[in-house]
Amino acid sequence: EVQLQASGGGLVQPGGSLRLSCAASGPGLDYKFGIGWFRQAPGKEREGVSCIHRTDGSTAYADSVKGRFTISRDYAKRTVYLQMNSLKPEDTAVYYCATDFETSPCTVVSGAASYYRLDYWGKGTLVTVSS
Repeated sequence: EVQLQASGGGLVQPGGSLRLSCAASGPGLDYKFGIGWFRQAPGKEREGVSCIHRTDGSTAYADSVKGRFTISRDYAKRTVYLQMNSLKPEDTAVYYCATDFETSPCTVVSGAASYYRLDYWGKGTLVTVSS
């Protein structure tokens, strides 16, 4: 079974940086797997943050994080990273990574499909941005 391990969260001051990691393992998951990053703040719905396509490695970002967050992939380590710079208090949330064999995570991040369509989710990692 596919397993995703998200890590890297923590407490950071406004303007600071964090790098989240999502390590993937399991059968059927080739080295070009696509990943979506999502976040959920207390009392709010889960929202798509960023994604990387399985096939061509193209990326996408929510408007709220464009220019501040960067997603990347290390094929050898089967790990996707989310570099978060210039963090703001409103970035505080539990961050999740997710993938699926049928639905592209980027389709979900764009809002064209529900996150219910993604079968594999990592346990969340908490990011707290506060002074």
